[in-house]
Order: sequence, then structure tokens, then C-alpha cells
Amino acid sequence: MPRGGLHGVPLAALAFVVLSPAAQPARGPARPDVLLISVDTLRPDALGWVAGRNPTPALDALAKEGVRFPAAVSPVPLTLPSHVSIMTGLVPRRHGVRDNGQVLGAGPPTLAEALRANGYATAAFIGGFPLRAPFGLDRGFDHYDDALPPGEDAWRERPAPETTAAALSWLRSRTTSAGPARAPFFLFVHYYDAHDPYTPPARLLGAGPRGAYDGEVRFVDESVGELRRGLHDLRLDRNLLTIFLGDHGEALGQHGEETHGFFVYDATVVVPLLFHFPGRLVPGASPEPARLVDVVPTVLDILGLGPLPSLDGVSLVPILKGRRQDVPPAYIESQQPWLGYGWAPLAAVRAEGSKLIVAPRPELFDLRTDPGERTNEIERRPDVARRLLGVLRGIEGGATARPRPPPDPEVVERLRALGYAGGGASAQPSVPSAAAAGLADPKDRLAQKQVLAEADALLLAHDAAAALAKLDSVLATERDNRLALLRSGAALVELGRPREAIPRLKRLLSLDPDHAEARYELADALTRAGDRRRAIVEWQETLRLQPRRAVAWSNLGAVLAQSGRTADAAAALARAHALEPTDTILAENLGAVRYDLAVQAVREGRLDQAREWLEEALAADPALREAAMRDARLGALLTQ
Repeated sequence: MPRGGLHGVPLAALAFVVLSPAAQPARGPARPDVLLISVDTLRPDALGWVAGRNPTPALDALAKEGVRFPAAVSPVPLTLPSHVSIMTGLVPRRHGVRDNGQVLGAGPPTLAEALRANGYATAAFIGGFPLRAPFGLDRGFDHYDDALPPGEDAWRERPAPETTAAALSWLRSRTTSAGPARAPFFLFVHYYDAHDPYTPPARLLGAGPRGAYDGEVRFVDESVGELRRGLHDLRLDRNLLTIFLGDHGEALGQHGEETHGFFVYDATVVVPLLFHFPGRLVPGASPEPARLVDVVPTVLDILGLGPLPSLDGVSLVPILKGRRQDVPPAYIESQQPWLGYGWAPLAAVRAEGSKLIVAPRPELFDLRTDPGERTNEIERRPDVARRLLGVLRGIEGGATARPRPPPDPEVVERLRALGYAGGGASAQPSVPSAAAAGLADPKDRLAQKQVLAEADALLLAHDAAAALAKLDSVLATERDNRLALLRSGAALVELGRPREAIPRLKRLLSLDPDHAEARYELADALTRAGDRRRAIVEWQETLRLQPRRAVAWSNLGAVLAQSGRTADAAAALARAHALEPTDTILAENLGAVRYDLAVQAVREGRLDQAREWLEEALAADPALREAAMRDARLGALLTQ
């Protein structure tokens, strides 16, 4: 079998059975629908069709009927950056999102935008907090459902059955007695359940140290089965291109890493990928290390649509048609050690059956004989290391995008109206070279990372005192550890000591002025310390970095109200309510401030303005009508 071909299907059969995308023009009602399913934190060996050890019947059936890549490569082991790469066909350094919590700018076009421009109805149903709309992945979607249950942001997820139910409800809304809507759809469904912490139903809990993780994957599999049955019942599976993938893997203790995001070993960057298109793609499997950045060009090629410009990915259609194709080298990165801790970032390249990891102590692995990446051959094979380093440097030679969006004119205008006078981006680069002198190798900081993880768990359990003790132990030896500064500031605020938190958070911001979470925590600490003037500035800086963060707009409104700037407070709270219109607390806060403005206007004899404010207050919170009727002056405005 030539390299890059499909296993299990004769090439002659492929040549006659698989149809060229060009033979099926993408126009009219015959255009195929597109379904993209991503499962967060998915190791290939958690699927029955890959390893045979954890039965996943729904996904096994999908794989049996599709073209399978059991060892595809993610460019980054983090949820948001990986999904941005999936949707743009660009590696993180080019789309600019290097970590969770950053924001996708308006620059690179997305798959959703491309399909919508070609007449597709676009909808997404999100299972986890890192992909919420404020982070920018909603661009191009007509409907972006990221409704999550209330709770701690870091762990907020919508269970897989609820995500599936929401997606099927949208599909049913497009179907009438006359049949499905004529416009084709692009549906993106994201399942977050396999992400830590692992809490599957008891009936799915497996045995052994990874039994809970495997159970979560089986839980998702059940929902994928329900989604496919729903599509069949609606007669929407007859002309449907399905792409299934994991965004990144999970270490489960390999190389000393429990979860993901820190290292770039294959345990966290190798993922499953498959394409399913009955009648158009003949089932088979390819050993090629396809890359997640190849998804966009492949989908557009299958649909017969023009490619997006300057992509890092390539179309995999030659492989899907059984032809030979050498997939370009896979570039991988993790900026989390730098952005999260202040340690050296990591970059890697997989090519020619080998993998080079660039770090203060670089590593080279022969993946053909050492798939577990146990033996570092950097000294034994220096020629291979030099060649791969040249490949990596070539990939890194292009321009690097900034990890935040360009200014939103509407947001800037709103902030200026509230007195904002902040500057733009920091002049210092946010990401150094992996070989930057003096930065610690992440491999040498596993003990500190474990202490910080324990502190995080204590904070989530609201034991701030115990968490602070652990965080201070790290700061005793690393005074600039970014996570320790951030979390210790949060712990001090929770302990009612906000003034002590302020210097720590300021120090972190001196290291990284664009650290959005540090800005948020500092604004919160200043608010609680009663320093309203500086708190207002920091809330505005937070919103410069995360302009669609409703709670930051709400907190800004609260401080403005406490400062006697009631009209400005109403403007900020209106922005929060517009971003989260179903949040009853935001609606009540907005109603209360508008009510106060109505009362003030009545006292000053501005009755027309009072009536306008009162009507707007009741629009936000109808429950205020009873209070207004008890006030003779406001009641008169309602009865006139």
C-alpha cells in the first residue's frame, strides 16, 4: 500500500467508487449538510475502533463507515486554541490564540464564515466554558448556543445529553411538514464531558486508574448515538458530511502530567479524526499523521468550495480518495508554561517518523520504535535533530498574530463614554523564544506545578487559607511565578484581605500587562478595598481585553453606581444585559439603576425623562412595577 493510502480497501475500488468533489457542484438543495463533532480531551485509545479496550458503539459504527485517521495531530493541547485552529486551518501562532481565556480577533476567516457565505445555515452547540461566545469562536454562526449551568467558570460544562437535545431541537426547528429546509446546514456540536474532573454516571464507571475517564468517553458516545438517531429520524443523514475529532488528548499521568496543556508529548496532542460521507467516501483507515489544521481545507475541497487564503493546513482529499499524499510536518506548541507560570514555552515538530521538542533541554524521539517517547535520542542522532530544527524554524519564520482582538469600535466608544483613557497593547512581546536564556525547563518544574494544582483544588473547595499557604511556598522560591501570583491574589480576596492582594496582582501585570484574569482580579480587589477610582480603571482595562465579558461590565456598572455615576452605571449594565439577556441578576441590577434614575428625574421635575427611565426599568425587571405603584409620583407616570 503506498504511503498515505487507505488500509482495507483496494485502490482500484477507490478509484471507481469515491466521487471527486468537483463532480458534485456545491449549489442548490443537493449541497450536502455538514456536521462537525468535537470531543474535548479525547485520547484515541479511549475509543473502541482505535484500541478495542473501551467499547464506544456509536463512534465505532461511525468509524466503520468512514475514513479514519487514528493518529491525527493537534497543534496545541488546549481547548480554545485547538478549536480555533480547527475552525481556521491555522496554527496558534498565526491565529493569535495561544491559551484558554484569550480572544479570537476579527482577522482570520473561519469555516463557519466560509460556509455561511455560501448559503449555509450555521449553528453551534457548546458543552464547555472555554468555547463560550465572548472568546470569539462564535464568529460566522447564525446560532451559537453556549448556555451552561451556573457555577465556577473553570468547571462549567453542559452534560452531553443536554448538548445533544439542544442540537436536535434546532434541527427540528428547521424541518416542516414539507420536509427539511432547503438551505444546507453546518452544525458544530462540542462535548466537554471527558475533560477533568471525570464524573461519569456510576453505570459507566470503569475499572482501574483511568476507569472514570473511560466512562466519560462512553457517556459521550451514548449522546453521539442519540444525535445520529435524531438525524436519521429527521431524514437528515442522507446527504451529510460528518467530521469527528478530538481537540487534544489527556496525559493521565504519562511524563508526570495528569491532564493536558503543559507538555507536548503525544499523549496530549495525538487525537482521532474521521470523515464520514456515505456514498461519497469509501471506508478505510490511514496511518498518516493528519493534522487538525487540515480539517478546513479538506471540508471546503469536498464541498467544491474555494480554499481560504494562506492556510497552514492542506486538503486530505487525495488520501480520502486512496491516493498517495505526504502530509506536511505537524507543528505543535504549548505556551502554557510561559503564559501560566513564567517558565520556558515549548515547541515541537513531528516529521519523518521522528519528533523534536525544543526546550532548554531539547528532546528527540523516534516515534516508530518509541511511541511512548521514553528515550531521548538528541545526542545519538544530532543530524536528525538539526534537520527537524530547520523545519521548525521555517514554520516559525512567519508573522505571529497578537493573542487578542483588534479594538471593537462599539466597545471603545462605550468605554470612552464612561471615562476610559487606557492605552493599547503592551510593547513587550507576550511570548519569548523557547530557548530564551534563563527560563526554567518545564520538565524541571513538575514539583512546583503539582503544588500549584493542589492549591487550585483547595481554592475550588473554598479553603483559601490552605491554598494561600501552598501558593506562598512556591513564591518563596519563585517570586515571579505567574500562577502563584494570580491565585494568591484571589485567595487573599476570598479571605477578606484585598489590600494585600493588590501588590501581587500588580506584580503579575508588570510581567504581563495583557493578562486578562489578573486585570479582573485586580479590579475585584480594588473594588472590595473601596478604591473605586482605580477599580473603575481596572474594570475598563479588563473590558479592553475581554470586551464581551458580561460580568465585568456588570461589576463596572456597580462601581460606577456606588460612585454616584448612575447614568454611566446604567450604560455599563445595559451592555452586560445585552451580552447575557437571560441572566436574571443582570436584568435586576439594570432595572434597579434605571429605577433610581427615574426617581432622581422625578425629584428634579424632569417628568418625560423620568417616564422614559421608568419604562426602561420595567422592561429590564417587570417586578419593579409593584414598587413604582407604591410611589405616588412614579405611579402617576404609569397611569397617565
